[in-house]
Amino acid sequence: MNIRTKGYIIGAIAAATYGTNPIFAIPLYKNGMDTNSVLFFRYLLAIPIIIVMMKMRGRTFSLKKKEILPVISMGIVMSVSSLALFESYNYIGAGIASTILFVYPILVAIIMALLFHERLGWLASICIALAIGGIFMLYQTEDGTTLNIKGVLFVLLSASSYAIYLVYVNHSILKDMATLKLTLYVLIFGLLVYFSISNFGRELSTPSHWYMWFNLLGLAVLPTAISFYCTTQAIMYIGSTPTAILGALEPLTAVLLGIVLLQEPITFRILTGMIMIIMGVSIIITGGKLSAMLVRIRKMFPVKLRIKRH
Repeated sequence: MNIRTKGYIIGAIAAATYGTNPIFAIPLYKNGMDTNSVLFFRYLLAIPIIIVMMKMRGRTFSLKKKEILPVISMGIVMSVSSLALFESYNYIGAGIASTILFVYPILVAIIMALLFHERLGWLASICIALAIGGIFMLYQTEDGTTLNIKGVLFVLLSASSYAIYLVYVNHSILKDMATLKLTLYVLIFGLLVYFSISNFGRELSTPSHWYMWFNLLGLAVLPTAISFYCTTQAIMYIGSTPTAILGALEPLTAVLLGIVLLQEPITFRILTGMIMIIMGVSIIITGGKLSAMLVRIRKMFPVKLRIKRH
């Protein structure tokens, strides 16, 4: 197996495992746990896994003085993103929530245009319109009823927070920090946020059945440790753009698992909305590479023109 094939497989695993978030979280809600408690234990169980991964790679745990405040800030931002996403599962279907979350690359493009004056070309504008149209398709069903507005706003808050995190990390002192180290401290400070929200642990709830701890462990392992590790590996093998495109498997995984395991409905309108969002985001991720890709495809089918001489 060559490196690129391996990279695509690992990238697919990264996206698919992140799509398992709602499958582990929703049964915990039904078991009586609140969103904050679920995320507290998810982070708490994920931290030792990240530490082991850092030890295996020989990474250092030290932080420079000038890195402390930015890391704390990003820990807060990511805790808000996770809290908003997991809270949305209480109001709208997991597949729809995961699909709306997938608009974060478009939000990154908008932030870059506003703050760093990066030009939004006609292609990006079309992609943004396509994604907005897709969200509208998801928001209103065939019978005229609408999604819970709280759920939609929670997902958009999650996507916005994650977009802010990506832009800040790539345009600050944190861009030179080892990814594993950054993830560890983001989890640690995020854990402190959930601990403080729960009245310093007094309002934390635990699963009422012992086997539900496997759901918490699943959250820590699959969509956290494994998804993160596979994402970084895929970027090393095939680059960030193909890895981001493979991220479309995340909402697809959430949709399929939601239908099979959570009995969530799927309609033609919902399917159309999901396709519009995934297409819009995938095109904007490829950016200028799209035209080059089309040229390469065209060259695979050359047309020979014969000039008749008179």
